[in-house]
Amino acid sequence: MRILDEHPTTHFPAPGVATAPAPPESRGLPRDDVRLLVARPEGITHARFPDLPDHLRAGDLLVVNDSATVPGQLDAELAGRGPVVLHVASRLAAPAPALDGADLRVVELRTAPDAHRSVLDAAPGDVLTTHGVTVTLLAPYPEASSPTGRGNRLWRAVADGSLDRVLARRGRPISYGYLDRHHPLSAYQTVFATRPGSAEMPSAGRPFTPELVTRLVSRGVAVAPVTLHTGVSSQEAGEAPQPERFEVGAATARLVNAVRAGGGRVVAVGTTVTRALESAVADGRLVASGGWTERVVTPADPPRVVDGLVTGWHDPGASHLLLVEAVAGPGLTQTAYDAAVAHGYRWHEFGDSALLLP
Repeated sequence: MRILDEHPTTHFPAPGVATAPAPPESRGLPRDDVRLLVARPEGITHARFPDLPDHLRAGDLLVVNDSATVPGQLDAELAGRGPVVLHVASRLAAPAPALDGADLRVVELRTAPDAHRSVLDAAPGDVLTTHGVTVTLLAPYPEASSPTGRGNRLWRAVADGSLDRVLARRGRPISYGYLDRHHPLSAYQTVFATRPGSAEMPSAGRPFTPELVTRLVSRGVAVAPVTLHTGVSSQEAGEAPQPERFEVGAATARLVNAVRAGGGRVVAVGTTVTRALESAVADGRLVASGGWTERVVTPADPPRVVDGLVTGWHDPGASHLLLVEAVAGPGLTQTAYDAAVAHGYRWHEFGDSALLLP
């Protein structure tokens, strides 16, 4: 695993019972029935997510992620160890000619039955079986030179059999032990989801509804898509996000540049959108581009085109917090998190939201 040199300065208690255990719809509520904390230098406002248009201006641009979530979680058996939960992420190019044509994946092993913790003491050559398919761990991911064995979280692995077929038939959305139960794949899709590829939901866009998008557009707030297919996002404290596939199209690049030239704000809906946009900046302008990005947005390497952020709430020490601090500034980020903790906001993918406008 890659360890970041920077660490977030924002400190707050771990969310614990403040984690949202289920989507609002499971309680008979609308998708957008979550809280919205709006943080500006002049103060904090507590609102509901449908109030978002009231806190933006005509001429602003919301950039959203159109990646759709795919099933990425399977029950598996680790040879000699017993049951585990297998998280399957990106398909990889072969690192050597001998592996050309092989089904190479990024995987994570977690504890059964609810994926509550990472399994950190697997080793190269360990074998898993899941619904008739064999998966063999090859080397730590993303850097093959990383120490192996105890302490490693993500693996480059090869499947002997059709892992895609097993995922399509038996897979479920990646989930973790803080949820009350498994929820259907539809619960992990945003209204913008049109391009399958994310191992985990780009959750900042989840509370949006078609009606809310219509209201935003009618107020003069534009909406434009980018694509970033998320990997396994359960980073440990201090661990950098893994490389991810992204695409910024020409139309979105033109619109971002026009909005900035006209004095509007570019507001990214999520850390995934921020990473995609900032991976496509050249000479201070956004350009159409795509591929794999290793860009990590931090206060030391701040954003160049993103002015604001719609986001959920992240765990203490997470690399996502560095991105939030880079966009909003450490002071405003700390103020927002202090307010969220004090007022009982809900954490994680089905939780509450923030709009940060530095």
